[in-house]
Amino acid sequence: MNPTKLAARDETSAPAGTRARTMRAVVKAAAGMGAEIREVPVPACGAGELLLRVLRAGVCGTDLHIVNWDRWSQSRMHPPVTLGHEFVGEVVEAGAGVLDFAEGDRVACESHIICGTCLACRTGNGHVCERTRILGVDVNGGFAEFVAVPAVNAWRAPRNISLEAAAVMEPLGNAVHTAFAGPLSGRTIAVTGCGPIGLFAVGVARAAGATQVIATDVSAYRLDLARRMNADAVIDASRENVPDRVMALTQGRGVDGVLEMSGSPQAMRDGLLALRNGGRLSLLGLPKEPFELDWNRLVIFKGVTIHGIIGRRMYETWYQMDNLLQSGRLDVRPAITHVMERFHEAIALLQSGQAGKVVLVPWGQSTA
Repeated sequence: MNPTKLAARDETSAPAGTRARTMRAVVKAAAGMGAEIREVPVPACGAGELLLRVLRAGVCGTDLHIVNWDRWSQSRMHPPVTLGHEFVGEVVEAGAGVLDFAEGDRVACESHIICGTCLACRTGNGHVCERTRILGVDVNGGFAEFVAVPAVNAWRAPRNISLEAAAVMEPLGNAVHTAFAGPLSGRTIAVTGCGPIGLFAVGVARAAGATQVIATDVSAYRLDLARRMNADAVIDASRENVPDRVMALTQGRGVDGVLEMSGSPQAMRDGLLALRNGGRLSLLGLPKEPFELDWNRLVIFKGVTIHGIIGRRMYETWYQMDNLLQSGRLDVRPAITHVMERFHEAIALLQSGQAGKVVLVPWGQSTA
């Protein structure tokens, strides 16, 4: 068997009514480049937990960082860890004390496991918990046949959306959190950076009533995806002057809000230049290094409000996201470009830049 293929499992030798004691998982086994397919124990379902059979799993830029073992991964990861923090699964067991979920429920998961007792948690800001642990980074995640998760992290996925859409509710929540950090209805919005979360943000802004959504990127492929997500205009930042084009598109007013998803210093400068006085800049993209910014001209004298965004507000963002998906106003399917079975091929595809959101079909699951 090709060790990178997520193929069907033969469980004919297991007694009727039982699950196998081991499963396959994508494991960061040790410090260094790569990840591997391993046979590992099926996790136990403890008190307050759910055991899920994984149905779909989204592959993220974070997974790419971990596989490449970059500086962030080296400072954060402590292998061995099963990867995967974006997934949807079916409940196969509920631990002691779990009353809100039953066998067969389809759930997506908040990937941040929080302490509930630090200052941030106790003041309604659990998304910036001082002791956050992340599924697939600090705790075994969902690139596996089964995963155990805290029941408080589970969210019953809307039944009117596909498995693939349910699998990416976690990163969609990043887009919803970023977009809803400031006013949207009746506003003009620029999204700088059209990776998967930027693409989701285009759809979120439109669904929430933005009157004009402008998307910028340096990739023609991603700009085409932004069009499919209903951006009103797209700007190729490698060929055009972004602030000048935005001003032309907004009758010289500038945009009311910028959702910065790229981490590019130039994209941030362009976004601030394109922003009207008194506008808001919401930052989700992560710059690779510190960089200089003309704070006086671009921020202070313009009266700009800046939001630093991480994760999803727990659980306000999930309610907002659920409402958007159930209403049918938000369709994330155009941003999901690949549904596939081979983990290492998915990583190579992300590395190439020729993909939107990539979703894995785990072992024993059908692509139908």
